[in-house]
Amino acid sequence: MIDNLESYRVFYVTAQAGSFTRAAEELYITQPAVSHAIKQLESRLGGPLFLRTAKGVKLTSEGEVLFRFISQAYHLIEAGEKKLAAMHLLEEGEIRIGAGDTLCRYFLLPYLEGFHQQHPSIRFQVTNRTTQETVKLLKEGHIDFGIVNLPLLTDDPMLHVRESIELQDCFVSGAGFARLPDRPLTVQELSANPLLMLERASGTRRYIDRYAQEHGVALTPEIELGSIELLVQFARIGLGLACVIRNFVRDELESGVLREVALDPPIPPRRVGLITLRDVPLSSAAQRFMETLP
Repeated sequence: MIDNLESYRVFYVTAQAGSFTRAAEELYITQPAVSHAIKQLESRLGGPLFLRTAKGVKLTSEGEVLFRFISQAYHLIEAGEKKLAAMHLLEEGEIRIGAGDTLCRYFLLPYLEGFHQQHPSIRFQVTNRTTQETVKLLKEGHIDFGIVNLPLLTDDPMLHVRESIELQDCFVSGAGFARLPDRPLTVQELSANPLLMLERASGTRRYIDRYAQEHGVALTPEIELGSIELLVQFARIGLGLACVIRNFVRDELESGVLREVALDPPIPPRRVGLITLRDVPLSSAAQRFMETLP
């Protein structure tokens, strides 16, 4: 146990200065204070560390041994300070993010690209998982923050949740799909069509299943896929009605490649959530990146 780091600081500066007086000037303390600190250190270590000379002081053989170790420690401290300064200036560092496939592709990627262009030395580690798996990774300390679909299954006191953009789920069909009524479909009518949906493990799928169950219907998709991009492609060739997120297929809707199937009642909107561990500070890089997210 190191009882008094300040004594070692006085020792280090005195050894470099070669004089109690010059050491006092560098440390902004009095010369007697320097002498007292050295005497205390010598008493605790069991022997003299300096010899007085006509020009000041020089290290004893024991003092030279101690100085080599203290010098290494100071260099390590300086290196640590420089490392932290570089991290605060975003000259280096790492950001660990957990997010689902859809949110990675459509939400995270544009912001990640912009941040990387501004701070190319910051490394990104992105782990692609479902919402529940992302929460688990966060609580185990494997990621700095997660990007998830809200609402979460349960309120967790360990988590801090910041709501982000609003998402609107919808069903779409390709131009070649059999004609649908020119009116909104009920959930029962929707379920009578071939449905293309995300896999059951995804937060989006659970949200849509709950929506249908609240209206007395259990949706049974003919095809389950792992990404919205695949759902879009399957819908385009007329294999069924695909459950997608309107925000992320605007180009296809505006071009007429897909058309939205109106529902009665409509699917309620939901939000993207940015989750962190409550009362656990983020690194400078992670904090700055989160500030760029809506």
